[in-house]
Formats: sequence, structure tokens, C-alpha cells
Amino acid sequence: MPWSDAGLVSGEAVALEVRVARLGSRVLALLLDVLTQLVAALLLAVLFALLFTALPFELVDAALNSATGTLGLAFVLVGYPVLMERFNNGQTVGKLAVGLRVVSADGGPVGLRQSLTRALVGVAVEWPGLILPLVSWVAGVTVMLTDRRGRRLGDLVAGTLVVHTRTASVWRPVPTAVPALVNWAYTLDLSRLDDNLALAARQYLARVHRFAEPARSRLARGLWAEVAAVITPPPPLAAPETVYLAAVLGERHRRAVQRLQQRRAVTAALWPELVAAPPTAAIRPAAPESTPPGASNPPAVRPPAQSTAPTVRPATVAGEHHGA
Repeated sequence: MPWSDAGLVSGEAVALEVRVARLGSRVLALLLDVLTQLVAALLLAVLFALLFTALPFELVDAALNSATGTLGLAFVLVGYPVLMERFNNGQTVGKLAVGLRVVSADGGPVGLRQSLTRALVGVAVEWPGLILPLVSWVAGVTVMLTDRRGRRLGDLVAGTLVVHTRTASVWRPVPTAVPALVNWAYTLDLSRLDDNLALAARQYLARVHRFAEPARSRLARGLWAEVAAVITPPPPLAAPETVYLAAVLGERHRRAVQRLQQRRAVTAALWPELVAAPPTAAIRPAAPESTPPGASNPPAVRPPAQSTAPTVRPATVAGEHHGA
């Protein structure tokens, strides 16, 4: 099933790849909600029983029991989904556990009127189906299976849609080089490629797998037209616009890394104390050699050898030579 079957469009006129909820996941969420409603009904029954025991006996009659039972049933079947969807970002307990959410047909948050309409239609003709239960169940399942967005009768009447909130997000890094265009990228003049345009192209490449056609190709053509207008020379071979953008950004990244390395080398040459020295492993002193028993231990510090001073012959007196 394509990711864009939800038909939701963002404010940038880009089709969002949102996965709609189908019959299986919605039935599982319904079962969890039914269990939650049973627990809520049990708690309400205990609360009403404690309240009735505190009231005088003559005030408790069949009419009061019927009224409280109707109110409790309405709260469990209608109030529970309406309050949860309205104040819990379109998620009941079951939808929260399965990873589903109710949104408007245009992708916006669900409103109170829409939640109330969904709940009333669901109680009347879907689940529990107070009007012709078996027929309404078959009709509801048939509508969900045949609708392109997997909507039930309540969704069609209220203008809502149930989508998945948990999608398999794959992180795709921006390529740093395109082998077929490496030689061309080396010769590029990127002096007029500003940071804003480069950032826009990088964000597109990082999110390209989330865009649906034809928006994906339209954005790629627009970005490449802006990039191609500020770089030279033109590419030597025909390739998709996404490949061109990846080659340009890869070369820009390579040059930025090269400039950073050159600056670090200059900094290390001028101010070596600013460059952090690589950590060195601590040198452990060697253990002293064991000496056999009875042998004298050598001195720990060898005394320096006494150097003999050179003998200097006294100079002969010139007078003595003259006297001789």
C-alpha cells in the first residue's frame, strides 16, 4: 500500500507520506477500547452503588436506577471516545497503544463536533450498533474495506481519518561524493553558492525519501535550477537533479573539511599550546630484578665517578732562562 494513500497535503503543497489505518489495526484498537470501557463501567457501577447506599432508602427506586444506568452507559459509550479524542490529540487508550490517531480530512486536529459525530454514528450503526446490529456491522466492515482511505461510516459523516503515528523512519545521510561526477566536482566554482541555498539543498536530500511524486521531482528541479545558476562549469553528463545536488554538496563539504584542516595546521604551528596533545599511555615502572640470597644488593644510586683534574705544567719564568 503506498505511503501517500492518506491524501494529506502540507502547507507547502507537498503530499505527506502518511499511512492510513486499515481494518486490522483499527479492530485491535477497538478491542483495547472495549476493555477500557468495561473497566470504566465497572468503576461507575461501584461508585453508584456506594452513592445509593449513602442515600435514604425511600429515594432509591427503579427510576433512579434506570437514569443512572443510562447516564453511565452514555458516558462510557459516547463520553469516553469524545473526551479522549478531543483532549488527547485524537487518541483513545486503544489507539494510543496501537499507534493510531484521528485527524480531520485535511490533516488538522480533530474537533469536538467531529468526535461527537463519530461517537454517535458508531454507537448507532457500528459498535455496539443499536440499530440493526448485524446489518450495520456488515455495512461498516464493507465500507472500511472498499474505501480508499479505510474510513468507517463515522469517519465519512464526520469528515475524519485515522492514520498511523508510528512509521519506520529510515535515517538517510546526505551523500558526500558521487563517483561519476568527482572529476567535474573538483573543477567547480562554488564562490557564489551561499549558505542558505546549500542548507536548503542539504535538507531536501536528507528528507527526499519522505516526499511523494510529483512533489519530489518538482522540488529537485527547482533547487537544481537555483544551484546551477551560481556554479560553473555545467555538468558533463545527463543525470537526475538529485545526483547533481549530491555531487555539489559533497564537493562543498570536502573543501570545507580541507580548509578546516589547514587552519588547524597553521594554529598548531603558531600556538602549539592551544592544540591538545594526544593522550599518552601511562608508563609503568619495571619491577626490580630479584637477587639471589646472600648477594649484596647494588646501590640504588650509583655515585658519580670522580674525574681526575688535568695536571697543568707551571709556566717557566722567563727570568730563569735569561739567568741560565
